[in-house]
Amino acid sequence: MAKTTGIQFDKEHNVFNLQTPGTSYVIGIYDGKIPMHVHYGKKLNSTYGIFDMLDRKEGQLFDYMPMSMEYSKPFAHNEHPQELPVYGDGDYRTPAFHAQYADGSTITKLLYAGHKIYDGKPALQDMPSAYVESDEEAQTLEIYLEDELSGLQAVLCYTAYRDRDVITRSNRYINKSDKLIKLLRVDSGCIDLPHMNFDFVHFYGNWAKERMVERTPLFRGLQSVDSTRGASSHFQNPFICLAAHDATEEVGDVYGMNLVYSGNFHAGAFVDSMEKVRMFTGINPFDFQWMLNPGETFQTPECVMVYSDEGFGKMSHIYHEFIKERICRGRFRDQERPILINNWEATYFDFDEDKIAAIAEKAAQVGVELMVLDDGWFGKRNNDRTSLGDWFVNEEKLPKGLNSLVKRVNDLGMKFGLWFEPEMISTVSELYKAHPDWCLHVEGRVRTEGRYQLVLDLSREDVCEYIIETLSKVLSSANIEYIKWDMNRSMTEIGSAFWSAEHQREVAHRYMIGLYKVLGTLKERFPHILMEGCAGGGGRFDLGMFCYFDQFWTSDDTDAVERQFIQTGTSYGYPTMVMGSHVSACPNHQTSRITDINTRGYVAMAGQFGYELDLNTLSEEEIEKVREQIKLCKELAPVFHKGDMHRIKSPFDGNMTVWEFVSKDQKIAIVEIFIIKCAPWNPYQSLKLRGLDPDAVYVDRNTGKSYTGEALMYMGLQRRCDRDFGYEMLILEKQ
Repeated sequence: MAKTTGIQFDKEHNVFNLQTPGTSYVIGIYDGKIPMHVHYGKKLNSTYGIFDMLDRKEGQLFDYMPMSMEYSKPFAHNEHPQELPVYGDGDYRTPAFHAQYADGSTITKLLYAGHKIYDGKPALQDMPSAYVESDEEAQTLEIYLEDELSGLQAVLCYTAYRDRDVITRSNRYINKSDKLIKLLRVDSGCIDLPHMNFDFVHFYGNWAKERMVERTPLFRGLQSVDSTRGASSHFQNPFICLAAHDATEEVGDVYGMNLVYSGNFHAGAFVDSMEKVRMFTGINPFDFQWMLNPGETFQTPECVMVYSDEGFGKMSHIYHEFIKERICRGRFRDQERPILINNWEATYFDFDEDKIAAIAEKAAQVGVELMVLDDGWFGKRNNDRTSLGDWFVNEEKLPKGLNSLVKRVNDLGMKFGLWFEPEMISTVSELYKAHPDWCLHVEGRVRTEGRYQLVLDLSREDVCEYIIETLSKVLSSANIEYIKWDMNRSMTEIGSAFWSAEHQREVAHRYMIGLYKVLGTLKERFPHILMEGCAGGGGRFDLGMFCYFDQFWTSDDTDAVERQFIQTGTSYGYPTMVMGSHVSACPNHQTSRITDINTRGYVAMAGQFGYELDLNTLSEEEIEKVREQIKLCKELAPVFHKGDMHRIKSPFDGNMTVWEFVSKDQKIAIVEIFIIKCAPWNPYQSLKLRGLDPDAVYVDRNTGKSYTGEALMYMGLQRRCDRDFGYEMLILEKQ
């Protein structure tokens, strides 16, 4: 039987088979009316007889279940896997959709009304999403469902990529009635799995401790993570996995869901009394409501789903390639980025033109390519209590304006970049004096401040236009080639002076629509500017952001040991190419830990490399090491960013971190080894590498020793781990 990819439809049995190179997502229309989830996992080249396998035998247990009697035989919604489970029909599991209708009821019955299969992938209304470069690389299925009584239409949209094991999902809802419909819950992805033999894997954290790995067995009931902070947040990430109990980096079933959204989300798994699992993700329904007026459409964010039958490693590789090539976009997508230096930890707010120029001069001497001026260059910004929103030059610090400093940096052969925090407003600012109603607030309530600042109301078009035009003016005033876009606080008092009372629970989502519009407009106006996102570090590290930002500051914690945990956790769902990672001063400003500059350099190279210090304070020996790091990073960056990453040893599982990066042609392998604590009881460990050519010979550049690929993978390198804070980088070259 010929193997195919794309979407196959068995008209006789009403079964859709969404095929990627190695997976199938199968949907059946039960009795011609109910879209049922039949299978997601290893590829099925034929769906012959598969729908009949879902039939449940009637028995005593069924006597106690609510049954829909209008079909060809009684149907228990609670017993069957659903594609769009709703509330009120006897399915007592967590629903994916919930709404209230004009008569006050919240009961929905969405039945199949047709479908459409076409080549390509559509862009989504108001929401960022994955894309295709040609219609031939993917097929899309739209399933149309209608609720005859309420006049609601749902469109379930699935895209299957022909050359990638990726399925994307989103839904849109159309009010075809003449009455208001209130949307209360609008999940983006939902799959029902037949058993609970999985672990729930999620990535929790805090400021300076983002994306720590937590893995717990599923239990009966609800396990979920979420954010109500107005951003995807430091504290949870909109990427989750269900993994078989025995799943490792190389073996076992793993299901991943990653939401293309940057605001309030939820994601989780519900296990029912029959030990079946419902996995879901979408906009957080807490404090959410959308007034869907007659004729209007609501689009959910997109969910990117990946299934791996070869453990976490394969899942990560699929996500990495997909994000690099079909989420990230623009002229920098396929380019190596300049090595930068940022002045923040070198000067904080205390700088002038000469001080920044002195940092740039030293940086240019060692090969740094981009000087970034961080917070404090605008308004009257001498501390964090003033001037956000006043995007004009601080003439006390830069009396000659930006152009003078930019020219001095450019004359050194370096690019120039600038920090902004455009979504915020200081109460001590010209903007707040003129527009105190432009921040998120509830009239009569105290306006809670974070870092002495409030959040601008991006649900308002006039606020979005102000940000676009003000930043455009600055970016057009000098040769600025990089932006660091920061966002340093969570939302409180989420309300808007612009929107009427019935729309207040829409504000958090409308904010995201506004933010995406602002970012998209600036990206279009200034395609030559490299854009890096930041949110108090990694507080908005999600696929929605990577549709606009070329890279993202992974964490404000730059400590080389802590970063091993942060970057390892991040790597489960995101590629190194998007991780901003810098060498910072010692003792470290967050942890006070002292680490060797080589350790700091090797950790930072496994991301978008740069420096966060004043090079003028380093010794000559350290400066020489910086020169060597920059030269080495520029040589190896294509392997770090475009090769395959393998987590050989995780810091979460022991006393070592070992990352391996293998070029796509298998000609170069970089192995980074870090000892994070002494293990005298186990002084040697075997490091079995992955992804090499087993028949080839690899030579270690540093020692000249040679090894076969099969020996490196199946026997492994022996390395000592009976010392604290050791480091080593191996560069293995295929002969």
